[in-house]
Amino acid sequence: MCEIYISAFVMSGGVYGGDEVGALVFDVGSHSVRAGYAGEDMPKAEFPTHVGVVEESVTPESGTGDASDTNVTNKKHYIDTIHIRVPRKDMTMQTFLNDGMVEDWDLFETVLNYTYDKHIKSEASFHPVLMSEPAWNVRSKREKMTEIMFEKYNIPAFFLVKNAVLSSFANGRSTGLVVDSGATHTSAVPVYDGYVLQQAIVKSPLGGDWVAGECQKWMDEQGVEVVPPYQIASKEEVAENQTPVWKKKVKLPEVTKSFHNYMVKDVLQDFSASVLQVYDSPYEDEEIEQMPTQHYEFANGYNQDFGYQRFKIAEGLFDTAFVKGKESSSILSVSHTATTSVGMCDIDIRPRLYNSVIVVGGNSLLNGFTERLNRDLSTKTPPSMKLKLISSSVSSERRFSSWIGGSILASLGSFQQMWISKQEYEEGGRNCVEKKCP
Repeated sequence: MCEIYISAFVMSGGVYGGDEVGALVFDVGSHSVRAGYAGEDMPKAEFPTHVGVVEESVTPESGTGDASDTNVTNKKHYIDTIHIRVPRKDMTMQTFLNDGMVEDWDLFETVLNYTYDKHIKSEASFHPVLMSEPAWNVRSKREKMTEIMFEKYNIPAFFLVKNAVLSSFANGRSTGLVVDSGATHTSAVPVYDGYVLQQAIVKSPLGGDWVAGECQKWMDEQGVEVVPPYQIASKEEVAENQTPVWKKKVKLPEVTKSFHNYMVKDVLQDFSASVLQVYDSPYEDEEIEQMPTQHYEFANGYNQDFGYQRFKIAEGLFDTAFVKGKESSSILSVSHTATTSVGMCDIDIRPRLYNSVIVVGGNSLLNGFTERLNRDLSTKTPPSMKLKLISSSVSSERRFSSWIGGSILASLGSFQQMWISKQEYEEGGRNCVEKKCP
């Protein structure tokens, strides 16, 4: 499907205003930022959404003698994997997002500047920009984004698209239910003929971060210390389940709690991706003996075969009885999120939604995730409905689905008339985004 769209781009010439252009596609997710040129099959850059921030007090050279002279704070930002993983004194880990929407605009601009300078390596004013947004984004933030892109980056054209719409396009559908399980949450968003049905968006906080948190709780219960690689100078080989023997790096700077927690979460994310598995049917304690095991070795040398634990931790995604805490009664499982969303749609379009359940997001790559979702939905779907799950077997296509959809859309010849041009923005102001970008 992707090749068909890209060939359409070549035939159309990819023109905007009569000139050949390379439109840029930005997809900002709660775990990482993806950026690249439209028409390509993979983003040019992907790096964490979190940024390392060090605040330094700077004394102005002019020195008027006022007490206020010493109160100037300079913020130093460390962006991208190679920079944020270096331990630095007083560096805190921050993100510009809240519930998938941009909250800290200054930090967002810093990340955008870095993307243009280090990855795109071209002037912003040369390239139209198509940017993804969460399906529940609010009008004020959409307008603010439009204003920043035109006023500060002076781009020639702009377009905002819901990430669920882009994900459905990437999977060759214009109508379907997009189940997106990412880092901070899992959402079910119905898309009908390329438009999001706002009233039926359903979200659940069960995502990759929740899974990592459950792994951490289990490690604490077992007395297993999760040591991030930045602390380890050397380690010795030890037998399974034995106390690890390792040496800590000397002269480590005094890091903040947020940095240490971020690095620990990184280890747990690798653990969950390598070890955890979703059981193909509801989990039963009686079946513990038959659970296949998976070996895993942590950075400090501790290693173990994980059996029933690796199924029990992931079970909470599909059975909220396994979610610990007071809030568990109000949280929806992944399959319940999907059925609730479809149930809130008009009865006439439900068959089309069930016939195209599109599964995307990094957390959906957990072993057995789609198989279990398919099983659960089969038991909850009315007999008259034909259920079809669509999920790419290529992990990068599942992780970058909304970026790939943006790449396809921005490169279509028929799309070139859809852009908000610089002239339209200057004439209509920032609220033109509401008229042109549904």
